[in-house]
Amino acid sequence: MAPTKENPADDWSDDEKPGPDYAKRRPISRLTILRAIAEMRLWWNEGVIADLDHVATIERVRGESLLTSRYIFMIAMSAGIAILGLLLSSPAVVIGAMLLSPLMSPIIGTGFSLATGDADWLRRCGKALIAGSLFAILFCAVIVFLSPLQTVTEEIAARTRPNLFDLLVALFSALAGSYAVIRGREGTIVGVAIATALMPPIAVVGFGLATFNWPVFAGALGLFVTNLVTIGLTAAVMARLYGFQSDLSHRQSRLQSLGIAMVFVVLAIPLAFSLRTIAWEANGQRIVNQEVASAFTDRARVEQPIVNWDSEPLTVSASVFTPDFNSNADTEVAKRLEERLGRSVVVNIDQFQVGTDPGAAEQAALAQARAREAAEASERQIAVLAQSLALIAGVERKDVLLDRENQRAQAIAQPLEGLDLSGYRELERRLEQTTPGWTVELRPPLVPLPTVNVGEDGLDTNNVGRVALLGWAARRTGVRIALTGSENALTAVTQALGDSARYFDTQVSGEGNSVTAVWSTAPAS
Repeated sequence: MAPTKENPADDWSDDEKPGPDYAKRRPISRLTILRAIAEMRLWWNEGVIADLDHVATIERVRGESLLTSRYIFMIAMSAGIAILGLLLSSPAVVIGAMLLSPLMSPIIGTGFSLATGDADWLRRCGKALIAGSLFAILFCAVIVFLSPLQTVTEEIAARTRPNLFDLLVALFSALAGSYAVIRGREGTIVGVAIATALMPPIAVVGFGLATFNWPVFAGALGLFVTNLVTIGLTAAVMARLYGFQSDLSHRQSRLQSLGIAMVFVVLAIPLAFSLRTIAWEANGQRIVNQEVASAFTDRARVEQPIVNWDSEPLTVSASVFTPDFNSNADTEVAKRLEERLGRSVVVNIDQFQVGTDPGAAEQAALAQARAREAAEASERQIAVLAQSLALIAGVERKDVLLDRENQRAQAIAQPLEGLDLSGYRELERRLEQTTPGWTVELRPPLVPLPTVNVGEDGLDTNNVGRVALLGWAARRTGVRIALTGSENALTAVTQALGDSARYFDTQVSGEGNSVTAVWSTAPAS
């Protein structure tokens, strides 16, 4: 029996009467939700936004986000400190660069200009961002080019693999930074600058440019763009949320909001995949550590196993200092890892027998760790060298020949439009400087050879360089070069060639002072 309108409380049957918590279980009506939203909006508008000086905030942000001489000077100082800290692998120095970086201001300005629909302000902020970023990249590249330290350090490598966490860090930092600007508490931006780290990724981009390390260049550029776009768009959302008026129509505002949301999604998808890969590798490393340690007694000391996740089958190498050898350790660990990781695994465990005295394994492990650290640093240099040589030669990594015993790297370069013989030699020279102790040999294509002019006083500096370039080309290609000119001019050139003269054929012709050089079909002896 249902209750009636006249007496709703007394018309329930005994079985139908609701319990004492009936009122709590009733569904919330749509009208109640709308009323709550309206009250929250009223509180937000009158209790939060009403006391803001929007005009003063806009003027303050605008003044700090434009291209000025002070802005460029601080960019230079921050970039210089950042790249030196990265080359030295010093986190403290890198943090100092973050504190000085002025890039936060034009990025916040970009967000506010988007929110207010001020196209001229947006253009000027974009100009400041582009000019500051390019100046920082080039400034860092010059420092790296002149520096004897050009090794990929841990601080540099840490900024070459952006993931979803980097996006979240930039998002939270942008929220804090925008709030600080809106509420007039800019001192908080110092902490935000540390968290977001805009300058170090730019410095790593400059490092990659100077050393022709394109994987480092691309990874760091991706991290910087992630931070930049996230901060700018989040600042725009915060500005609109705090009532900064826009000249955009309602439809344009909705389209802008949709565009911002789509940009976040586009950024998040590849970064999420990157994070998934990193997380899988971290969990896999933990499993490898457990299985290697379980193959030995508690008295053994296991060094951190090295896993090559890109190889197929997956390879694991480790060093163990133990008083008791386990001859089947490689097979046992490989079998268990295949079961847990679901991949084919090859395990190579180097076992070093140590005494049973307390601390013997630790002392041996420390000595091994130092040696391994040096070896790993060398291998990283070699890997970077091989990748860079493949890139400048325009070939696949597998086409680069590495001779570790003689420390020699070789590749045959593909023709590059607009690059002459001296350009190929300069690429080889610059790459060789990045890996001391190694000889880099880049075989150039058979491009046109330079003409040598012999003056009355012999060869000047420029023509001595051309002769040296001809000798280099003949040695690298193994193809003979035919020289044609007067007898006196040929004599001067062949004397300048020295031992390389055996790669050349000469033909006397005319009385001029010029010596022409062309490739010969005869192979070099």
